[in-house]
Parts: sequence; structure tokens; C-alpha cells
Amino acid sequence: MWSFFARDPVKDFNYEILPDTQETSGIWTLHRGKRKTGGEPLSVFVYEVSTGTEEQTQLAKAAFKRMKTLRHPNILAYVDGLETEKSLYLVTEQVTPLAAHLKAQSERGGSGELEVSWGLHQTVKALSFLVNDCHLLHNNLGIWAVFVDRAGEWKLGGLDHMTPENGDASTSLPSAKAVHPDMDKYDAPESPNCGEKWAGDVWRLGCLIWEVFNGPLPRASSLRSLGKIPKALVPHYCELVGANARARPNPARFLQNCRAPGGFLSNSFVESNLFLEEIQIKDPAEKQQFFQDLSENLDSFPEDFCKHKVLPQLLTAFEFGNAGAVVLTPLFKVGKFLSAEEYQQKIIPVIVKMFSSTDRAMRIRLLQQMEQFVQYLNDAAVNSQIFPHVVHGFTDTNPAIREQTVKSMLLLAPKLNESNLNQELMRHFARLQARDEQGPIRCNTTVCLGKIAPYLNAGTRQRVLISAFSRATKDPFPASRAAGVLGFAATHNYYSVLESAARVLPTLCTLTVDPDKNVRDQAFKAIKSFLTKLETVSEDPTKLAEIEKDVMSSAQPAGAAASWAGWAVTGVSSLTSKLIRTGPGAEGGSPAENNPVGGGTASPCAGCPVIDGVPGGKELTYEQDPSDLRYVSAELAKKKREERRKELEAKRAERKAAKGPLKLGARKLD
Repeated sequence: MWSFFARDPVKDFNYEILPDTQETSGIWTLHRGKRKTGGEPLSVFVYEVSTGTEEQTQLAKAAFKRMKTLRHPNILAYVDGLETEKSLYLVTEQVTPLAAHLKAQSERGGSGELEVSWGLHQTVKALSFLVNDCHLLHNNLGIWAVFVDRAGEWKLGGLDHMTPENGDASTSLPSAKAVHPDMDKYDAPESPNCGEKWAGDVWRLGCLIWEVFNGPLPRASSLRSLGKIPKALVPHYCELVGANARARPNPARFLQNCRAPGGFLSNSFVESNLFLEEIQIKDPAEKQQFFQDLSENLDSFPEDFCKHKVLPQLLTAFEFGNAGAVVLTPLFKVGKFLSAEEYQQKIIPVIVKMFSSTDRAMRIRLLQQMEQFVQYLNDAAVNSQIFPHVVHGFTDTNPAIREQTVKSMLLLAPKLNESNLNQELMRHFARLQARDEQGPIRCNTTVCLGKIAPYLNAGTRQRVLISAFSRATKDPFPASRAAGVLGFAATHNYYSVLESAARVLPTLCTLTVDPDKNVRDQAFKAIKSFLTKLETVSEDPTKLAEIEKDVMSSAQPAGAAASWAGWAVTGVSSLTSKLIRTGPGAEGGSPAENNPVGGGTASPCAGCPVIDGVPGGKELTYEQDPSDLRYVSAELAKKKREERRKELEAKRAERKAAKGPLKLGARKLD
């Protein structure tokens, strides 16, 4: 029983101090720590009674009590504490001293003015809260009293010398310079009771600003030299360190002055932070506009701020605020700052949930930006939670969604299981290829089938490929017929010699008289390729096994098709360049293509064939490569036509010059 009362309370403390992580912070020693249950990272301020003076112990105990009672977003957050006869333990959110933070930032290229502007805004706001709302004087403001959390937020600490503004001598604490003699350079030059109650604190605020931009303050007279203080901040800084104590502004007024148009605290970063702090009370229209503007500003914002402040707000806005598709662009921008593990933990669960949304804008944005997150999706989530929702896009009435759904299969196919890939997906592809009213979507389906062929099992390839490509060669849309021909050429290694002779070549031969010359050209090249293979076997039958080695091969793992036949996916960035899309009314399409489909069209302008990223109204063309269906820019085709026209004009001019000048009046009269 006596052993129970003799237990060391520190052992029962639910926090662990990490070894070799101490850093001096006034009379305290700052350690990195973590919660024993859960491992949450924290900071632990420790004061050893045995090594301190009586005055220092008095200050430590006063700070301990203040930290427990003060709550403000810009004041260092108290988590827990322990007071024993030997030590005081003060547990707070995880922070770094501002001086150490600025040093680390300078080694990485320096803290930007945006980050410093928001940090000063937070510090002054905390000081204003103490002075105007709590009627307290900090009496210890300086770079040593400011800490930075992992999001880059500045938090005011160092509450050791805090006193009520009207406190009497009996309750006063030792001054900072009484404990640390070298602190006298931060004291205002006037007597303590001269000027407004905040005069001493705002003077020290001026010292803090000077040290943030110029480093440690060597002496009080150095405050006269502005150094690297930004021009927009200079007049307000001069007010803080003015000799007239009565003219020094209240912290609230200083904040207001610096927030005026053109002021140091008037910028997009501060505005974004202020909006995020009040986002819960903003109306939906304001939130929508904010998230739209946020995407443009994120590139200039600090990385830590994006990861630890913007990202949680984006996730919350989607989860509880019905923000919808507008959060996707900034969400994926912030995602670039995360590690693979962080991405998996924070963003993937949200993406999986987004796929179940019935919002069309959300669905099409997800499909368009899938290349940014597909590598983080595990196969189980794709097959059970994502693919069942994605396949609804194949039957959507909006052609744009059907088109993007087809394209997304290029990225999802390597992750699909046997059933989803070889049965469910093939069923949808067959329906699209045979019945979709948009010619370009039928064409894209054929292209996609050729690209994902390596992932299909041998039985599915035998059953599907020849039938699908043969169907495409009979499509009224010329590009679909070309896609069918190139599909045969690109997957030639999956057909036996007998299939090549009996099924593939007869189909290709009918296209040698196709109305479209591009289709005829592709057909002749494909025929020559297959004939060469047949001739090779005819000349040397021992090569049959080598030529047919892929016919019954198993499905290739993800990445194996990267260099396959020159047509498979060679990089995510090249996907859209190899898939065409056309508006209704494209030449050669089915009759239904002459009218827009309800809910949208497949291209920016009706009746204008386009290539992804290329404006409509241009002629569709593609390279004559039997192993690759790569549609090229219409500008290239236009350039070639222009060159051809100039050549013809030059030849005509030569012929005219050879005949000599025309003779006037030579026409015979009746």
C-alpha cells in the first residue's frame, strides 16, 4: 500500500518526452513529445525547480496558471500539465520557436513576406485580445515568446511575466530584465507608467518586427535603422517604436492600419486565412467563389500552410459543406505536397466517396483528373468502391461523361479484377461500340480496347478482339473504321496464323475500296503486315511457335504494356492526345449524330471535329502509322495544305512564264 503513495507521478503522466530534443525557451526547456496512447506529436515545456531561482519558480508557476485559463486561436494552446515538487510540465500543441523556424526557412530560401505578414497578423491579434479583451499586459513580447505550429501559424506564448493592467505591487511579478539582465534593450525608453497601458507591449512588438526581418537586435539604438523591413510596413513600424509613448497605437488600431489597401497585411494570403477562419458562417455562394479563386493562389502559398490548414478545410467543405466539384482542383493541387502515405490516409477516402456522388460536374471532374490520383488507389478499392460507380457513366445521356468514362478505363484497367475487366467492361464496350449514337465515342471505345488488350485474359482476347475490330471496320464514321484497322495491326501478335488468314485479312481486304482514302491507306499497310507474317511462316514453319507465342499468353501485369506494339500507353500525359472527340454532325457518323444529345455535346462546338486541347472547326487528320492511332494537331494538316497550295501556284506560274505573255486582241471575230 505504501508503495502506491510513493509512486512517481511523472510515470503516470500520459506523455512521453523524446530524447535529445531539448531547446531553451526563457526559463523553460522545450522538448518534442508525444502522447503515449495514439502517438500524437506534442511539445512539452519543462521547468526544473532545483536549477531555478525563487523568482524564476514564481514566474514558471504563474505562467502555468495563465496557460490553463487563456484560450485564443493565436495563443499557444494548452493541452495538459503536471506540477510536482521537482518540476513543472506544460504540454502544448506541437510548435517550434519562431527564431528556429525563421532560421530553417532562410536555409531553404527564406521566409516569404506572405508567411510573415500572416504571422504578424496573428501575433498582433493575440496581443490585442490580451490588452483589449482580457485587460492583461504581456510584458515579455519578443521573438522568444512566439512559436510556430506545423501549419506555419504563429502562436503567442511566453506568458511568464503577464500581469493585470491595474495590478498592485503585491501581485506584480519580477520583470524580464530582473531575471535576464540582457533583456533591458527591449524595454521602452520611458518610465513604466508613462503613456497608454499598451505602450510597453507595442514597443516590444516593434522590436519583434525588427528581429523578424533583420535578425537579433544588437542594441536598442539599432531600431532606428530599418534594415530589411518592407516599405509597406515602415510607417506603422515607426509608430510602434516612436519616442512619444502616448502616440503609440493600440494593437487593434495597428492591425487596422496595416490592413488598409496597400498595407503590409493586405494581400491574398491574409484574406484567404481570414476567410478560412470564418468559413463555417459563410454562405454557399461565397464558399464556391473562394474555392475557385483559391486554386490560382495556392501556387504562391507556403507548403506547410497548404498541407495542414487548407487541406483540412477542403476535406471538411466536401464532407459537411456540400462544396461539390469546386473543391477538386485545389484538393489535387494540395495533394502534390503530400507523401504517398499521407495521400492514402487523407485524400483517397474522400475520392472514393466522391465517386458515389450523383453530381455530374463532380463525376466528370474526377474522370478528367484521374491521372493525378490513380496511382494511389489500391486494387480492392477500385473494384469494390469505384468501378461500380464509374460504369454508370457508360450509359449516361451526356456524351462528355460517356467519353471521359471510356478514357478512364485506360487508367483503371490494370487494377480491375478478372470479372470486372473481362466481363463487365467488355459488355459495356460492346454496347458502346455497336449502339452509341456518337461516332467519336465509338471510335474511342475501339482505341481503348486496343490499348487494354494486354490486360485481358487469353480467352477474352480470342472471343472479343477480332469481333470488335471487325465491327469497327463497318462503322459509318471514318475514324472508327481507321481505328478498327489499326486495332488489328496493333494486336497482331494475339492472333494465330489461321485466324489471320481466315478472319483478319478478309475483313481488311474489304476496306481497300473504302470511300475514305485514309482508311484505304491504313488497310493496305495492315494487310502487308499480316501477309509478311504469313509468308514468314510459309517459308520457315519452325517459326510458327515464335510468332504465336502471345496468342494464349496470360494477362500482363500493370506496366507491362508500356512499350507494347508502339500503341499502348506510354505515359499518362499522352492519353488524351491519342483519343479524338467530335461534335454532333461529324462527317460519316450515324444519322443520330446530326443532333445534339440532351445534356451536352461531346465537343465545344457542334459539327466541329476536334482533338483534345485543339479548338474546333479544323479538319481531322491522323498520322499514317499502322501501329499507332495518334491523332495530330489540325494546325499541322493546315500547314501541309498551305505548302502544297504554294507548290501548285509556283508550278502554274512556271507554265505561264514558259508560254510567254498573253496577246491582247487575238480573239477571232465572227
